[in-house]
Amino acid sequence: MRAVAIASCLPYITLKVVWIAGGRIGVPDGSTLLEHRTVMAVVNSVSVLLDGAVVVLALLLTQSWGRRVPAWLIVLPMWAATGLLAPIMTGYPLQLAGSLVDGSRPAPSNSEPFLATWVFAVVYSGFILQGLTLGTLFVLHARRRWGHLWRGSLGDAGTSTASRATVAAGAVLALLPAVMHLLWATGSTTGLSADRIAERSTDFHLVEGVHTLFAVVGVVGTSLLVLPLRTAARLSTRIPLAGAWVGSGTLGCWGGFLFLTTLMPTDPDQRAAGPMVLTYAVSMVAGFLLLSGVVSVLRRRAA
Repeated sequence: MRAVAIASCLPYITLKVVWIAGGRIGVPDGSTLLEHRTVMAVVNSVSVLLDGAVVVLALLLTQSWGRRVPAWLIVLPMWAATGLLAPIMTGYPLQLAGSLVDGSRPAPSNSEPFLATWVFAVVYSGFILQGLTLGTLFVLHARRRWGHLWRGSLGDAGTSTASRATVAAGAVLALLPAVMHLLWATGSTTGLSADRIAERSTDFHLVEGVHTLFAVVGVVGTSLLVLPLRTAARLSTRIPLAGAWVGSGTLGCWGGFLFLTTLMPTDPDQRAAGPMVLTYAVSMVAGFLLLSGVVSVLRRRAA
């Protein structure tokens, strides 16, 4: 499984290296990717490093010396990987299913060419394989190393006032991205920039719906873990922990990624609208606040 996880990174890394070197495989004439070559070279270089981190994680999770690595050096990258990959693993199959229903292609549709359709198929298939293999390796590693932390029920360990306040703040903040993604998923144009409105497709609505789902899952899972809900005290810890892990990662990491993309230099008519920027920024903050609640619970259980 380690070999499969590493091999699944190769198509993405290869494409990025080719683009950094000036190649145009999979990039059609007129693509917006050709308009800001320096920026795209930097972005692609960062992408190579991030996918290279998957290779390092696959080694850490499967070698005996990986158990001696400080927890945060494994947990934080895996939280980020989970948050970034989960929406792709969920959204891309839905896009494929949607394409069978309405006859549209599963890749994002734009008024101008962006990437060849086969690039999305190759890259997203690789991401799904990475998520499945790396996720399995992490679960096996975590169960051997920290499995005792999530045994029992939700009421077996108390929570601090600070962690409850932090999670409550994160849950309140998460309402904004959840509501905005839901509005965009259901066809509303509220807060969207003009170019984004023009580019909407079935794919867009499906992806926004996936982000809504993970925002709700993150808030519900973390709230069950941290907030004093007597009716849920005897529930097993595993499912709320999994929901809090994936949901907070999606809010924090996808929110952060989308927020950073709004800061990149681009044409004035392609800049993200203010409400979009606010939604992504708030999503990022909410995700990290919810994560802190998860960490607090696990620390108290460890004690």
